[in-house]
Amino acid sequence: MTNPIVKRIMLPDGREITLETGKLAKQADGSVTLRMGDTMILATVCAAKDATPGTDFMPLQVEYREKFASAGRFPGGFLKREGRPSDSEILTSRLIDRALRPLFPDDYHADVFVNVILFSSNGEDMPDALAGLAASAALAVSDIPFNGPISEVRVARIEGKYVINPTFKELTKADIDIMVGATLDNIMMVEGEMNEVSEAEMLEAIKVAHEEIKKHCQAQIELTEAVGKTVKRTYNHEDNDDELRKLVWDKCYGRAYEVAASQNPNKHQRMEAFETILADFMEALPEDEREEKAPLAGRYYHEVEKEAMRRSILDEGKRLDGRRTTEIRPIWSEVDFIPGPHGSALFTRGETQSLTTVTLGTKLDEKMIDDALVHSSDRFLLHYNFPPFSTGEARPQRGTGRREIGHGNLAHRALKRMIPQGYPYVVRVVSDILESNGSSSMATVCAGTLALMDAGVKIKKPVSGIAMGLISENKGQNYAILSDILGDEDHLGDMDFKVCGTKDGITATQMDIKVDGLSFEILEKALAQAKAGREHIMGKMMETLSEPRADLKPHAPRIEVIEIPKDYIGAVIGPGGKIIQGIQEETGAVITIEEIDNKGRVEISATNKASIDAAMNKIKGIVAVPEVGEVYEATVRSVMPYGAFCEFLPGKDGLLHISEIDWKRLEKVEDAGIKEGDRIQVKLIDIDPRTGKFKLSRKVLLPRPPKEDNPHGEHQDRPRRTED
Repeated sequence: MTNPIVKRIMLPDGREITLETGKLAKQADGSVTLRMGDTMILATVCAAKDATPGTDFMPLQVEYREKFASAGRFPGGFLKREGRPSDSEILTSRLIDRALRPLFPDDYHADVFVNVILFSSNGEDMPDALAGLAASAALAVSDIPFNGPISEVRVARIEGKYVINPTFKELTKADIDIMVGATLDNIMMVEGEMNEVSEAEMLEAIKVAHEEIKKHCQAQIELTEAVGKTVKRTYNHEDNDDELRKLVWDKCYGRAYEVAASQNPNKHQRMEAFETILADFMEALPEDEREEKAPLAGRYYHEVEKEAMRRSILDEGKRLDGRRTTEIRPIWSEVDFIPGPHGSALFTRGETQSLTTVTLGTKLDEKMIDDALVHSSDRFLLHYNFPPFSTGEARPQRGTGRREIGHGNLAHRALKRMIPQGYPYVVRVVSDILESNGSSSMATVCAGTLALMDAGVKIKKPVSGIAMGLISENKGQNYAILSDILGDEDHLGDMDFKVCGTKDGITATQMDIKVDGLSFEILEKALAQAKAGREHIMGKMMETLSEPRADLKPHAPRIEVIEIPKDYIGAVIGPGGKIIQGIQEETGAVITIEEIDNKGRVEISATNKASIDAAMNKIKGIVAVPEVGEVYEATVRSVMPYGAFCEFLPGKDGLLHISEIDWKRLEKVEDAGIKEGDRIQVKLIDIDPRTGKFKLSRKVLLPRPPKEDNPHGEHQDRPRRTED
């Protein structure tokens, strides 16, 4: 075995990351083992030698997977083996992909597969913050063309201090949690959530991350030199025709610029106008050359479209739909749009539309998370759906894709901190995108806010979101920042920057940068422009609904929560669940109990208040401490010659002696008209200190008759011999 090559990176808190190559997975084009303490990640990369004919994009596929064995656990389910990737694994894969993809050469079209596997975890360090570094290091030790290296780090602000790659436990105290991907010189990707922080605070966190990333990139450069992979493979994935390219530009650019500057707000009309230009060009070619030249002509025409749109914006300030760079498209919205859900909203901004619903549930509706490293539950869910008809595409709708999971996660992060702490309901928000031209994830945030307020969810503050864009040239010397970008401006631009927040600060962000040399000065201006845009959008939302409704919808479930002593949890549940099941059957309420902070948290839900009150009274009865002198509504459980046993609190029986039933002397209990199943009022008059038995009285609650009406009254209060 050849000696492996190792590079070390020291984190600010003293933890050490090691990058090792030459020992594992040596048949891959690149393979690196990353270790930090007991956390161990293997990253491999393999690339095809040639591109598939006709490919004109970067066919990169990133897979991040966590082995359950890494935490010493068995996978759940019947098969007891890892299956489809979890949402968290998909989100980590997307984080890696977004940082790597822009750095492959534009003309490199070979299939590239990056696999990152977590083989060991100490349960404390978060591996997703290390996965991007591992993937980049695998590329660094390969001969695959790549304009990196990059690294990714998580930055959290905890009690006012920035922490690099915090642990799971530390992250729970953070008010800023962002993941940053960058090269030695440029920020490539940002994603995270915040607790209403300012733009300046977010920028400071990004700068802290970049300083750390520079160390990681330098270590990878040294690793590349140590393994002798500074020279990358040669390739030719594009056969170009310079004469055809010049012809396309000469014949099409002028017309394409006219369409780009025509300020037509209709997306499909613009698309048809652009398509007509290419169709006319192809029609003008000799018939026998059309089929052969169509792929290249299409690629060159895409370059023409891109440049025409960029020049229209940079030279004349004209966007495709005629707006100014800071202008937001028309917005309209409605709430209570659908009668069935517990809350709903329709939000439309330009040609982007989200129909969002809210459903309220009980603890039984919580999402159980059973990942390799995380075993918990989620009480706030947000799901995002992007059907093909939203863009007018004629294709089938399949299962949930990675894009839908990623967009839904961004909206989830934007809204989740606005749900009140200890809110009794499990909340599910579902956004169905009905139209899309521009950021549908930001429409989801706006529609989600309105739907939550329509449902009567007492959110702390409303949240709005906006997508920003950037067109730049000469390494940012000439640029235009675009508010509320269109789909084409996203596709053809240099940055896609989404910002969500309340009136007081940012709650979530996502940024993808596709150009070198983007300065922090430009980022600062983009954030300031985004803030103005968010405020405008918020104003339009507030015109529809300015605060949560005072009450839930009539058909929404009602939930009340009480805390009981930990020792009484078993008493409420009963043997085999007998007590709690009986209460549910009798009252029609749904009851759940869990232990939190050494107390029992009881949730009682039903569609009407009477059921909740009935269940609440029964539970309070179970946990109530009997007090001498208190009056109780009791049920006669059994009748004996010497008295009756009565249940005056759930699970607590006392003796109502025959002498305590009435002021007059009774020969039999039945003489007082008492029988099993009767409900009577009794008073607790004594608790035997030795046995703990309860003594009840009914007569003390009855008016005492005059002596003449009670000839035996003088003997009535004398103790009697009992049979118990």
